Amino acid sequence: MQNPFTLPSGSSGPLFPYFNVYLTQLKEQGYALGSFYEQIYILKTCDRWLNRTGRSVRELNESVIRKFLRRCLNRGYGKNAGASTMRRLLTMLRRTGVTPEAKAPAPSPSEQLVCAYERFLLEERNLSPQTVVHRRLTAGRFLSEKFVGGPLDVSKLHPPDITAFVLRHARDHGPFYARHLTTGMRQFLRYLHYKGLTDTDLSLAVPAVARWSLSSLPKYLPAAQVRQVLHHCNRSTPLGRRNYAILLLLARLGLRAGEVVRLNLEDVDWENGLITVYGKGKWAQLPLPADVAEAIARYLRHDRPRCACRRLFIRDYAPVGGLHGTAAIGGIVKRALTRAGVESARKGAHLLRHSLATDMLRKGLSLDEIGEVLRHRSPDTTAIYAKVDLDSLRTLAMPWPGGAR
Repeated sequence: MQNPFTLPSGSSGPLFPYFNVYLTQLKEQGYALGSFYEQIYILKTCDRWLNRTGRSVRELNESVIRKFLRRCLNRGYGKNAGASTMRRLLTMLRRTGVTPEAKAPAPSPSEQLVCAYERFLLEERNLSPQTVVHRRLTAGRFLSEKFVGGPLDVSKLHPPDITAFVLRHARDHGPFYARHLTTGMRQFLRYLHYKGLTDTDLSLAVPAVARWSLSSLPKYLPAAQVRQVLHHCNRSTPLGRRNYAILLLLARLGLRAGEVVRLNLEDVDWENGLITVYGKGKWAQLPLPADVAEAIARYLRHDRPRCACRRLFIRDYAPVGGLHGTAAIGGIVKRALTRAGVESARKGAHLLRHSLATDMLRKGLSLDEIGEVLRHRSPDTTAIYAKVDLDSLRTLAMPWPGGAR
């Protein structure tokens, strides 16, 4: 019986010799059979169009693909997957040298400045790639808004330009985003002054965000509700068993969402019962509880898709690979709370981290011990959990004047 992911050999249009290579790629990336048939229909349609118009595969580029999609796939079967299929095909053809790489347009002065700033952050400041991405976005957004439609001249920047930008965007999100925005702006403006592009250090014009240390209470779930969330996780499906293992890592070890996403297969030391995590710029080895190890082993043995990716947890849709960022972990927690019927003011992955810290505190562990488990850099970060230990705080409360309680 013929493999559904291969085609019989034979002559056809200019694209036909590359069909099987493309289909092998689809199989490796875990695409379903229905998606395979839709994509092969698109490739055959493109093959006939190239033959009819006298074009070779080497002539394929973004402009030719747009023309093909507009003329042949603007309606009917295949139109929804047309753009992604052709983009995937073009990437494969360029990677194998069949089609020449696209000529990148000359970067604008703003893009050149932002790229130089990015290199400075990576090479001289040694910031993490994730931090650099955020700093680059802030700088690019500021320049595009300030110099839209005009020449780039940062020497003409004034403090009101800085203040107006921050005030315009800081109110769009919460204090956490506002602090990242102001930090990014200060670093970019200091870079401009350091390079001699501005006469004065305009970072002093960036307004401060009013957010006092330890001013808020950590959002957490009682231990009973954490058990409720884990109990209601659907473990009858491969996706549910993957999510259950992730929830256990968050609830038992207090991992951050990014630490879960970055876990690789080799990070689990099965012989010694340890797991290695990377977060906040440093590595740490943690003991692996038996129930967490059992859930991970069951997922790896029965449910994890076969692929070349070394990430421990793989997404459940094609192309198979690691989870797409911390938002994927937050979504798993949010859906688990909904399924368990648990109401919470906070629904992200950090909710389970806070819950673990609060539970440890109420079981008698010291703040130093909690900070060691959660891998906090500073004792001040752990100190916020003292505010939820109401029994201990009552012993410190001064009597109310007049004897009233």
